[in-house]
Amino acid sequence: MSGIPVLHVEADCIARGWEESLLELNRNGRDIRTQYDKDADPPSKDCTMILTITDPLKEPMIHKDFPGGPQELQEYVMEVCEGIKDHLIRNPEDPEDTRWEYTYHQRMFAYDVPGFNPFDQIETMCQKLAEVPHTRRAQAVTWKVWEDIECYDPPCLQNLWGRITEETGRRFLNLNARFRSNDAYKAAFMNIFALVQLQKKMAERISETSGQPVHVGRYCHFADSYHVYSSDFQEFEGRFLGALQKRTFEQRTMRYEILREMMEEARPVILEKAKNMGRSSK
Repeated sequence: MSGIPVLHVEADCIARGWEESLLELNRNGRDIRTQYDKDADPPSKDCTMILTITDPLKEPMIHKDFPGGPQELQEYVMEVCEGIKDHLIRNPEDPEDTRWEYTYHQRMFAYDVPGFNPFDQIETMCQKLAEVPHTRRAQAVTWKVWEDIECYDPPCLQNLWGRITEETGRRFLNLNARFRSNDAYKAAFMNIFALVQLQKKMAERISETSGQPVHVGRYCHFADSYHVYSSDFQEFEGRFLGALQKRTFEQRTMRYEILREMMEEARPVILEKAKNMGRSSK
């Protein structure tokens, strides 16, 4: 086909879905340059990706070859779901403040519009879905058109959209996440894992509000640009693709339930780290 290839992957769990999406990108992606490439860099491998994970809480949830470790993953979940780094967002009134432009948590839980009180979009989604489970209006957006068009580092995650379906007498929260740009190798696994944790929290909140059990349904990860940067090709080929030749899927993955206690025990260290970042970030 002409243009950017649109690739589709469906898998039963997060670990398998992420792995298969990378393999599909490697096989059928297109070479396209990015704004971050240096003149001598080869183009990145890119595609539009639609990744559907049919049972996001199914084990194994963890892939051993994502760039990071259990503590880094826990830290990112806390950043997205709990806002432990929201204090690192810069003051837009201070031109000398060089802290972050945004966090996903802040954009979703306290979306700030001039002249209005911040909008908790996730709570609004949960309330709308509790009231009308089949509504098509339950979404949260991150893009601020008045800021992000000229922003040096605008958000990659653009919006979340949820809808509840009923199957065999049980209710399921289905969640779509759309990214304008998504680093398939260095970021996508942590993005997906954290957003599934948020999906779980939302299902629990809708259950609490509606008085009816709501379970985690399928998760769809849509990326306009799903890519591996050329600067990461050597690591990607050696670490990720190389592991496929040497280890079985079971050896390449791990059950979250095995790591959960260790990851939770790291919370105090992570919180202290985030607090210290705030002291030295300006």
